[in-house]
This record gives sequence, C-alpha cells and structure tokens, in this order.
Amino acid sequence: MTEQFAVDVLICGAGAAGLTLAIDLARRGVSFRLIEKMDKPFHGSRGKGIQPRTLEIFEDLGVLDRLAAAGGPYPPQRSHHDDGSYSDSGIMEQQASLPAEPYRIPLMLPQFLTESILRDRLAELGHCPEFGSELVGFDQDEAGVSLRIAGKEGEENVRVRWLVGADGGRSFVRQALEVGFPGRTLGVRAIVADVSLTGLSRDVWHRFAEKDMQRQISLCPLAGTDLFQIQGPVPLEGDVDLSAEGLNAMVAQRTGRDDIQVISVSWASAYAMNARLADRYRVRRTFLVGDAGHTHPPTGGQGLNTSVQDAYNLGWKLAAVLAGAGDQLLDTYEEERRPVAASMLGLSTKLLDDLKRGEIRRGRETQQLDLGYPKSSLAIERPPRQGGVRAGDRAPDAPVRGAAGRPLRLFDLFKGAHWTLLAYEANQAPLPPRRGLHIHSIGERGDILDHAGHVGEIYGLTPGDWVLVRPDGYVGAILASAEMALLQRYFDEVGLGQPGPTHP
Repeated sequence: MTEQFAVDVLICGAGAAGLTLAIDLARRGVSFRLIEKMDKPFHGSRGKGIQPRTLEIFEDLGVLDRLAAAGGPYPPQRSHHDDGSYSDSGIMEQQASLPAEPYRIPLMLPQFLTESILRDRLAELGHCPEFGSELVGFDQDEAGVSLRIAGKEGEENVRVRWLVGADGGRSFVRQALEVGFPGRTLGVRAIVADVSLTGLSRDVWHRFAEKDMQRQISLCPLAGTDLFQIQGPVPLEGDVDLSAEGLNAMVAQRTGRDDIQVISVSWASAYAMNARLADRYRVRRTFLVGDAGHTHPPTGGQGLNTSVQDAYNLGWKLAAVLAGAGDQLLDTYEEERRPVAASMLGLSTKLLDDLKRGEIRRGRETQQLDLGYPKSSLAIERPPRQGGVRAGDRAPDAPVRGAAGRPLRLFDLFKGAHWTLLAYEANQAPLPPRRGLHIHSIGERGDILDHAGHVGEIYGLTPGDWVLVRPDGYVGAILASAEMALLQRYFDEVGLGQPGPTHP
C-alpha cells in the first residue's frame, strides 16, 4: 500500500529563501506548505542589496521588473569630515551591461519590499505563507518526515516527504537535527534601524567618522521608501536605546550635528556579528537553506543573495527526484552550496575588516557572477576544455535570433523549469524529445541563429559542441558530438531518462 503524504515538502520559514523555494516548487507543480512562526511578515531592511546573479534568478522567477520598479541603484557615498567638509565617491563600480552579463550593478531594495513582491508572485501561483504556524517537533524515517505544527487552531500532525529548514540563524530545524554550527564571533556589535528623519538629502549615502569604530555611523536612503537606514557599531555589552530619542542622541553625538532629527522608527535591531557554517546541509530527508546553514556579517550584501541561491539550487532537485531521479541527486545540494557559503563567509569577513579601515568600495567579487560548481559531480565535459565556459560555470547570456527573425536572448531559451540542450553548428540529428528538456539547434539551418557570433565567442565553442544547461542556469555538460553517448547516463541521473514530449 502506497503511503499518503499531506504534501511533498514542508518549508519552515517564509523569508527570502523560503519564498524563493516555494515559488520554484509551485511553478514545477510540487505540493508544499510554507509556514512561518511570526504572525505577520518581517518589516525591516536587514538585507537591502540584490546582486547581479540574484537578479538573473529573479528574472527567471518572473519578478525582476517588479523589483527594479520598486527599488533603485545604490547612491554615491558622501564622507563627512570633522571640519564640516565632505567628499563624494562611488560605492559600486559602474559597469555597463555585456552580452554575457545583462546585469552588472546591484539593485537596492529593502528586504521587506523584496519579500512582499515574492509573496505576490507566490500568490499568483496559487499559494501563500501560513503565518503564525510554528514547527515544534519532527521525526524522520526512510520514507518521510512526521511533523508537529502549532498554529492558531491548535497543534496538528503532518506527514511529508521532505522538510526544509529556512528558519534563520537560530534555526529550530538545525538545532533539532543537532547539526554543528561552528565559527566565530567577530568582536563587532552593531545597530541597524529603518527611520524617518529630516536634515539630510536623499541623493547620497551619508557616512561619518568612517575610520573610528567608536563613532562610525552611516545613514543610507532606502530606495523605494521615504526611510533611511542607520547603521553603526555599538559596545559589545549593555543595552542600546533604539527609540527615536535614543537614536537621535547617537546621531548627534557621532555626527556633531543637531539638524538631523529622527522622527520615527519603523524597525530597529542590535546584533553581534558572527561567521558560522553548518556542518551539514542535509540530514536524511531534511535540508537547511539560507541563514539556517550560514550566518555572516552583512558587509558586501552577500547573505540574502546566497540564501536565495541556496533555494534555487535545491528546488529543481527535489522536483527531479519526485519525477524519478535517484535520491543521490539531493546530495549534490550540499556538495555544491556549502563551499559557496564558506567562500562567502570569508569574503564578508574580509569586507568587514575593510570597513573598519573606512574602505567600502565594492567590486566584482560581490556580484556572484563568477560563482559556480566546477568540482560538482554534475559537471562533465568531454574532451576537457582549456578555455571558454566550463562545465559547472554559470551559463552566460547572449543575444541571438530566432529562425523567423525575432530577437532573443539565451536567457529567453533558459527561462522556466526545464533543462536546455544547445547543439552548436552540429551536423548530428537532434535527440528525441524528452519531458523537461528543450533542444535548440544553433546555426545556419537551426531554429536559433548566432547572428553576431556571441554564443560561439562567449562559450568558446567549436562546431559540433553540445551544451546542456541545468534548470538553475548552470552548465551541466559540454560535449563534442563524438561523446554524446554520455548524455543518456547523465539524463538518467537527473531524471530526464524517459523520452516524451517537452514542456510547452
């Protein structure tokens, strides 16, 4: 007798990571519940930067234009000096779009607006978070996970196939699993507050006493709102007055000005900075995503972005196993994402050290476009490549043209829940259709024309090469025509083993 499950996946935590995973599962037709123990959505701006790689993900999920309309670019920074003078400079390197990289500048958008737009997208797909529902216990076996959820109507018992902990740095799921969370406290405590204030212009990010960790304070206009975000270090011990009166006193003391007046406080928090990484991301049928698996200083705007990309990596793999792929595919989630988090923690800590010295300029290393999975067991290339795009790399964009003449981008071909196979000037006949696989022939007699030569140049391809792009926009395989037999085994491993009609 087949066991009955309430849903396939229970997602614990409705922040950016949980919402991203929910959207991805919803568009794939995977049944799930998304629960959140808070009674209402988070209303602060703990994360406010969306990096270029995450913008690409949000384009695929159908929310990019809404996010861009709600937010804006980072303003220049204005360093105020003790003598009353100031100097302006850029925070981000201003980089024009390239054919391979359509988004090269981060978008500023407060976290509460980002999550609101994600909730709207999820609602379009027929789902919504369950606020006021808390996971209070669970047990797992070889077949599934038995959960206890405390909600507004009392406690319920639920049986699911998989549990995903997206419940933040103090994750109940991680602690219940007894997964270690080693790392270190970085010796810095800080405040962050969203406030209404007067006395400052909104066209720059104001910074005072940048090289003094006792007096340093910044006031950044939050794009898409009338608010400013106040940030600054505070003593490691003792209470911090986060009321309007307390913040006014701090601002006056640190800026030496009495014309800046905090009118009201929308949200505020004092927190100690840590860099920690979970020992494991998977324990049997339970997974950790986002801050449940890694916590870090906010410098460089890496946290929310890494969390979103965790979810984007896991979603298609859960769906693939449901569709028939082997369970071992889910092991690649930790294999691929945990090293990325380890690298991100190192970068954020380095940028924190730079901030202590008054250095804040951000370069390419924060954009996350160069992150990939070259050592993944899902990355194969035959023969081994010496240049161009490698298996495991992010799949670049490029302008192309449909055979009927319509301008397109490679990202248009990749968008959606499917895999994409590109045959580059290949004489070999296309493979039979398979459910979940879109096949395109690029060349003079193909359905896609590389009219400007960008695909061949950016990817470093020669005639006869085949490029398999994963549902999350990374290159799974690059094969010469003589090596195409390897694809069948690959298809079996990732759940594309059964020939059938492609998705519409």
